Amino acid sequence: MTLLTETSSVMDKTRELCAAIAADAHFSKLQKDVERFLDDDGARLMYQTVHERGEELHHKQHAGVKLAPAEIREFEAARDELMRNEVASAFLGAQGELEALQTTIGKYVSMTLELGHVPTEKDIAESEKGGCCGGGGCGC
Repeated sequence: MTLLTETSSVMDKTRELCAAIAADAHFSKLQKDVERFLDDDGARLMYQTVHERGEELHHKQHAGVKLAPAEIREFEAARDELMRNEVASAFLGAQGELEALQTTIGKYVSMTLELGHVPTEKDIAESEKGGCCGGGGCGC
């Protein structure tokens, strides 16, 4: 029997973890924030416009083009307006929390596979310092 069969203890625990996430009240709130954003055409358009303008300015800057102060002010004003939009702001917060959750769970699973045991707080702290196999840089 492999670890990935439907009846393995690893898959049972994976489903338990997924059920715990899905049943969590805060997770439900985050999902609602995302759904509310997806249903709000105005907030989505505002987000898309700011995102595209930010990408455009980033590419210009990366290409060595000096950004005009007016360009920067216009972008910052649009970004500030986006953050004042309750739906967009809640979406961005939810998106950040969901990404952090996914990253953290992934880190624990990856470290378990690398270390052969559940990572301790010390293991996690050492991995966050960087260096070889703790943050890249050595080709691991």
